[in-house]
Amino acid sequence: MNYEEAKKSFMSLFKHEMNDKQMREFLLRLKLDENTQVQTIAAAAEVMRSFAIELPISEDLRARVIDIVGTGGDKIGSFNISSTVAIITASCGSMVAKHGSRSVTSKSGSADMFEELGIRLDLDIKKSARLLEESGFTFMFAQNHHPAMKFIIPVRKTIPDKTIFNILGPLTNPAGAKKSLLGVFHKSFVPKIAEALKMNGATSSMVVSSREKMDEISISDITYASRLKDGKLHEFIIDPQEYGIKKAPLSAIVGGDAKENAQILYNILDSKATDAQRDIVLINAASALMVDGLARDIQDGLEMAQEAIKKSKAKDKLKQIFEISNKL
Repeated sequence: MNYEEAKKSFMSLFKHEMNDKQMREFLLRLKLDENTQVQTIAAAAEVMRSFAIELPISEDLRARVIDIVGTGGDKIGSFNISSTVAIITASCGSMVAKHGSRSVTSKSGSADMFEELGIRLDLDIKKSARLLEESGFTFMFAQNHHPAMKFIIPVRKTIPDKTIFNILGPLTNPAGAKKSLLGVFHKSFVPKIAEALKMNGATSSMVVSSREKMDEISISDITYASRLKDGKLHEFIIDPQEYGIKKAPLSAIVGGDAKENAQILYNILDSKATDAQRDIVLINAASALMVDGLARDIQDGLEMAQEAIKKSKAKDKLKQIFEISNKL
């Protein structure tokens, strides 16, 4: 399918013009593999976002927000890295509008951990916008923003293989984020998703996938990356050892349920975590700060993130988010 054909088909899907059998046949044709086309990804994301309930924020703020998110599906079982990164990045001055849901492939999704931290997930959309305005962070619970998915999800669950919906969530941020650090479970999707983000109006982004198929920047191996900056895409490799980060096995960053992962976050912010837990968060936060334009490069971002932990800025930011979310 070309872009217009894909857009027309997804409009029909989201308008509920297909019955369950037609929906299933359509999704089966969209098996996620090396043949998945950029045009299909971009068209699907555009349509899905057009049916989402937008976060009601000013256009000035909309231009500033950044999302830090992974597609999931890497089956590594890491702790909630992107959620921890989001708190640290917000403490450095970013406006983080994080889009996520409960666990699908792990013991703890971003929503599960934020709930464990005491951050309210039951805020209405206007209050969620106020949380962003007042704290520099908000969590947008996917189910509150994508009502059209309610009749698609049951059909999707009958399909055992990955479909295009396994990668659409991070591309459909309800705040209209034009900046993002986005992790994906296989390197073949790095350039495709980067191009799809560009087609859909992103201004600054970085898409990453490690050699061991982790949807984060890894400290266990190299990570493949594609950066969108000034309208141009650039592919490169990130080797954490070049930044003085000690190599660690994947087992060193494995997490658990929401309670365990919340404790890992507390340990990181209290400077009590293991080196591996701290380092994987630092290099991802550094990259997010670079994408956001607050850091010149990854090295500069590392220093900013380290300072945020050392001077308790990140710990204070988490407390502020908790307090404001519970007052709204």
